Amino acid sequence: MSAVKCVLLGALFSSVCLAHVGSPDVFFQGKAGPYPLLVSIRPPDVVPGVARVEVRCLIPGVSGVDLTPMPMTGEASKHPPIADNAQRSEKDPQYFEGSLWLMGTGSWKVRIRATGANGEGELQIPVPSVALKTKPMAPGMSYFLLGMMVFLTVGMVAVVGAGLREARVEPGVEVHGWSRKSIIAMVFASALLLFGVWRGSAWWGEEATASSRKIYQPLSMTASLETPDRLQLHITDAASLIPRKMDDLVLDHGHLMHLFLLQWPDMDRIYHLHPTQAATGYFEIELPSVPKGNYRVYGDIVHENGFAETAVGDVALPDVAGKPLSGDDAGGVTTPANADSFPLDGGYRMVWNHDKTKPISAKELNLYSFSITGRDGKTVSDLEPYMGMGGHAEFIKKDGSVFAHIHPSGSVSMASVAVASPAEMMAMHQSNIGSAVSFPYGVPTPGNYRIFVQLKRAGRVETAAFDLSVAPTP
Repeated sequence: MSAVKCVLLGALFSSVCLAHVGSPDVFFQGKAGPYPLLVSIRPPDVVPGVARVEVRCLIPGVSGVDLTPMPMTGEASKHPPIADNAQRSEKDPQYFEGSLWLMGTGSWKVRIRATGANGEGELQIPVPSVALKTKPMAPGMSYFLLGMMVFLTVGMVAVVGAGLREARVEPGVEVHGWSRKSIIAMVFASALLLFGVWRGSAWWGEEATASSRKIYQPLSMTASLETPDRLQLHITDAASLIPRKMDDLVLDHGHLMHLFLLQWPDMDRIYHLHPTQAATGYFEIELPSVPKGNYRVYGDIVHENGFAETAVGDVALPDVAGKPLSGDDAGGVTTPANADSFPLDGGYRMVWNHDKTKPISAKELNLYSFSITGRDGKTVSDLEPYMGMGGHAEFIKKDGSVFAHIHPSGSVSMASVAVASPAEMMAMHQSNIGSAVSFPYGVPTPGNYRIFVQLKRAGRVETAAFDLSVAPTP
């Protein structure tokens, strides 16, 4: 069978931010010693820039929170700067917020140190630091500088002419008109100044071009069907400030890539698959049974320095009669039946535990909680870890502008946490899941979303979907 060409989505997803699409903020749930914390980190759009950090202590007793930005690896990671104090809210004593300068691009981490009645604890959270855009000059400042340039240019020409006209005139002698020498000098001065303005404009353009090259460019991914059921993926790198190699990938949840194959635009099917690396930048996988249609592909990878990215592409598939899903691969039909409950095989259901009367707003950090009920309607308590976590969830906006792969610990990959803090990585593995799994996340923009949730019980990964409507930020 001839290869099926994919349509690249690099231009469409110019807002891609690292391990997510259109969702740059970092959310994390973990413990700083004895203190469970819920953390939001909003990285800057430009670098150097200021990141906003919000910390909510889930138990009382924390008296202070310190924040320290540090590179994830390298010599600089061994010499952190002086910590900044987060400010406690006057209305909520368990809420702290602060700001940090991220001075360079690459893989960073924020060290959060909490002190209180139970002593001191520390939490380290990976944060990607890249420039996502350039900030234009304010129109008022542009007009002011243009006016000053004209004023100074005209003034300088006038000074040259007046100086040459009056330099040898005796005191008290009145001068009328411009001499030939002064006019010639003014012409030369005008030409010289105009050349300087032109060269300055050219230099400004060169600097703007150089700055644009520093803006993070997402990875693209082409997909082709090499055999009737084998999909080949090729990751390509656009020009970027951060040199990205494809031979430095590390395992995340036991796999080099987490591939999400999403039927598009209906979003009625999703497959969470795990290709193997065939060569540098190339992956391949034998597909399960997949019906004919257009599919969007998202590939999560992590570099050895903890820098996580998502490669994006598109592929049109024929009817694929593949092998049954097995191991960590999961997915299938995911058309929501209603807003709060999704039917599973055997009379079971996955339930979204939330307050239906409370609207969800953009950029608001929430805990999205899900559980499974049995035939009797009672919540089961035999959930199992799925790839070392309580579960996995994907938040995807229906216009394709947002994709976020979330875990119970938050939006950070396990491999990135392992680089930032091996101890924290061990705490992310949940051996005792309980009866419900919660995912901390703040939806970045208002609109309509679909949440895909995967929980495991009785050795089987269950996949469900729920629709979410997000209101604008109040």
